Amino acid sequence: MTCLALCMAAAGCKGPQAHRMEADRVAADIIKHHQALALGRSDASFSIESPADTLRRRLLAAQGLPMSGPASLGTDSLVPVPHWPERRSAGPASPGPQVVVEAGGAALRITLVEALQIAARDNREYQTAKENVFIAALDLDLESQEFRNTYAGLISETITHDGSSGRPTSGLETGAEASWSRRFKSGAALTGRIGLDLVQLLTPGRPRTLGIFADTSISVPLLRGAGRHIVTEPLTQAQRNVIYAIYTLQRTKRTLAVQVARDYLSVLQRQDQIDTARDNYQRLVEAGKRMRERAKANLERQANVDLARQDELRASERTVRARNAYEGALDALKMTLGLPTDARLSLDRGELQRMVDAANAAAVARADPTGKTTSSVAGKLELAPSEAISLALERRLDLRTVKARVVDAQRGVVVAADGLKADLTLDGSAAMGAGRSIASARSPNAELRPEEGVYSASVTADLPWERTAERNAYRTSYITLEQATRSVQEIEDQIKLSVRAALRALAQARETFDIQWAAVALARDRVKSTSMFHEAGRLEIRFVLEAEEALVSARNALTAALVEYRVAELDLQRDMGVLAIDEKGLWREYRPEANE
Repeated sequence: MTCLALCMAAAGCKGPQAHRMEADRVAADIIKHHQALALGRSDASFSIESPADTLRRRLLAAQGLPMSGPASLGTDSLVPVPHWPERRSAGPASPGPQVVVEAGGAALRITLVEALQIAARDNREYQTAKENVFIAALDLDLESQEFRNTYAGLISETITHDGSSGRPTSGLETGAEASWSRRFKSGAALTGRIGLDLVQLLTPGRPRTLGIFADTSISVPLLRGAGRHIVTEPLTQAQRNVIYAIYTLQRTKRTLAVQVARDYLSVLQRQDQIDTARDNYQRLVEAGKRMRERAKANLERQANVDLARQDELRASERTVRARNAYEGALDALKMTLGLPTDARLSLDRGELQRMVDAANAAAVARADPTGKTTSSVAGKLELAPSEAISLALERRLDLRTVKARVVDAQRGVVVAADGLKADLTLDGSAAMGAGRSIASARSPNAELRPEEGVYSASVTADLPWERTAERNAYRTSYITLEQATRSVQEIEDQIKLSVRAALRALAQARETFDIQWAAVALARDRVKSTSMFHEAGRLEIRFVLEAEEALVSARNALTAALVEYRVAELDLQRDMGVLAIDEKGLWREYRPEANE
């Protein structure tokens, strides 16, 4: 009988994989509910499972990149350790559009949009932020368990030999017990238990007896630990922690998207610097050839030839430095995307050209009839500081978090004050029936008779004479409240600082672009005119070289100002909390005119 019961119980137990899947389902429901509370929407595709076909993994295979071991590919490629609880399986397919990786080691070309999507799937910091949301959801589920019905079952079988009475007795004891418990949000705790005992002696006649018993008890705190606000405080805090983790995830999304854009545009800027340096070097090489030919004809001094050669070498060195800076910027982008730094990647240079074309059109529109640009026309995102700050104080999710933690600290004071009270507890219990053992094997079967039950009620008071730990906790709770309040003040000032700095960076980048736009045009004319005058023998070579140097500086400064302005726009939207990022990592930028 007992063996059958054990087999049935074992058959009803869940395996490790079933438990993991249940945890996934519970956490997903909690996250979906709290996303709706925190953001007004929920992400149906939220998952922390690492895809089996990550871009990192495909690049390692397609480009034949070196690896340190199976962990480089992912957890599903690890060699299982002994006693691994689940069957090994591949992860899910990667969500969203796939970037095609060509076999044979060709460089992978990605656009800015694809870079944003890749980061949303492969960036390690973003994945950790998602897992923190999941862990907070599981913590909430555990706290909720405190107020659910809890069941337990126990089956036992014991062979006993008792020789202490002078009359040796051997028997088989079989027992089964089921219990139930429930804690209520008022603080009351209720438990119930019912059990069966079957005792059979291993003697001639094999007498046996059946025991049955049931009992229940209730405990109700009346002073310390009483009240819904005290009892449910851990549950309340766990609920708020899920909200905070969701806020942090949203902040991580925005920060990551801006970082991807910054790194991507930085690589394009470095590529443009390589082109500028190469063009400058080639022009100087051609100029050097002409100088040497003129020197042979005694039309140029050797000092000027040497000066031209010196600038040619300097331009060559600039090209090398520009190439190294480009490689470093590209490696930084790969790290941000979560890709191997030795992977071969190429970017869409049209992204920068489109920005240049739009900026040139805007600069022309800002130019006056004489061709001189005016920087009085601000961009759409160059809001008044008071307007931008007010928007940031309303939208920033990290500010919401620290403001909510002030309320958490206030509740902490209330809970700590409750700990100073005396313990006053009302207890009640009821029991009927009786168990059986070898010693009572010849007794008649037990029965559940309410009229023969044992009932009791009591009130216990524990006077608050020793409350040193509670006193210190109460005083500390006020310090925690002060610290939480200062955190609000600090982040509020940091938000104002970052918004004001982003607005200044926007204005400065726009003005710098206008200046460098005019400077590039002037430098080109200067290079052309000085070259003509030098060919005519009316200017020394140093004026041509200075003009070439000015053109290089102006072109680099123009591209830098353009990238700086675009990044400053994204920085400002991030710092105001208005840059919307979807589950694929793509952004939807803020349009002031749409909110007027």
